[in-house]
Amino acid sequence: MNIGKTIFSQIMAFLPLQEFRKCVTRYQGNYKVQKFSCYDQFLCMAFAQLTYRESLRDIEVCLRSMQSKLYHIGFRGKISRSTLADANETRNCQIYANFAQILIKTARKLYVNEPFSIELKQSVYALDATTIKLCLALFPWSHFRLKQGAIKLHTLLDLRGAIPSFIRITPARIHEINILKELIPEPGSFYTLDRGYFDSASLYMLNQAKSFFVIRARKDLNVRRIYSRPIDKSTGLKYDQTVTFVSFYPKKYYPEQLRRIKYFDMEKNKSLIFLTNNFTLPALTITQIYKCRWQIELFFKWIKQHLRIKAFYGTSENAVKTQIWIAISMYVLIAIIKKRLKIKLNLYTILQIFSVTIFEKVSILQLLTDFEYNNKLTDSCNQLELFNL
Repeated sequence: MNIGKTIFSQIMAFLPLQEFRKCVTRYQGNYKVQKFSCYDQFLCMAFAQLTYRESLRDIEVCLRSMQSKLYHIGFRGKISRSTLADANETRNCQIYANFAQILIKTARKLYVNEPFSIELKQSVYALDATTIKLCLALFPWSHFRLKQGAIKLHTLLDLRGAIPSFIRITPARIHEINILKELIPEPGSFYTLDRGYFDSASLYMLNQAKSFFVIRARKDLNVRRIYSRPIDKSTGLKYDQTVTFVSFYPKKYYPEQLRRIKYFDMEKNKSLIFLTNNFTLPALTITQIYKCRWQIELFFKWIKQHLRIKAFYGTSENAVKTQIWIAISMYVLIAIIKKRLKIKLNLYTILQIFSVTIFEKVSILQLLTDFEYNNKLTDSCNQLELFNL
């Protein structure tokens, strides 16, 4: 059914505009602005993210080619690459950072009862960081190494629904441990961490807050075994031990006992050693909890693919952060739409469909459910595969 609204209009209809206006007012984003508001800026950047535009000129040409439709989509200002560039450079990126947090809060409520691959009542989070490399000549404020510029995106991902609950953008030289110290632990929840976050004082902070952690052990870790539990070696487990730190500073900052589990991953032909402060769950469940953190790698992959990193739409720190926060907002907004419309397709597939139908006048629900139905029709066990991967 043709309802007279474009796909882009329907997507933007899910935005809480009242909350957006509050963010704009808080930072005086529209102060002395007459023609190109913060909302116009957001729409331009959202369009660029959804349709994979490569540059400001690309955004301008594509939107101007649809001039007759822009007013009905929501645009009120004149689209110009110079105007958009100025807005990205000068308007406070905290407007879009705060708005992204509002969308994240909404999404987390929707996904709170999302089924998890492991039968756990507790929340499970994955904390990690990714480095986004920048050209030092164009982004001199991002100095990282001798001839390299970069920024770092720190993310705490709620693994139920893959929704970020905490995001921090910092210079690349900021170490991950500093971000771990900023977290406010949620009692009873699990936090999966890579070796870069190994810090006995921070881990003890999680323990004192009645939170659980699962972290990869460092190779140079010096511990003393106190007790060994029986295991089933056919599952890939090598040992399940109770240990304590031996080295002076780790033992000083984490004086209590820990659980050490060694597991052989047959898929990767690799041995993994984990440390945790949870002594009740089966050892195999602990390894499965850590394995679920692959979702954060997919999140980072999505962000890097959709940020158009090879051609940022501005060179200042404010412009880069604005683009990242709006990209995150669109990721979360699509997750909200997926949940509210009860769409079974994954986020990547939904975004691919939206990218080529953004100006079509068809219901989002009809568009996505028709695709799902057609996809099932062609899914035959007798169909030959073009590539056998």
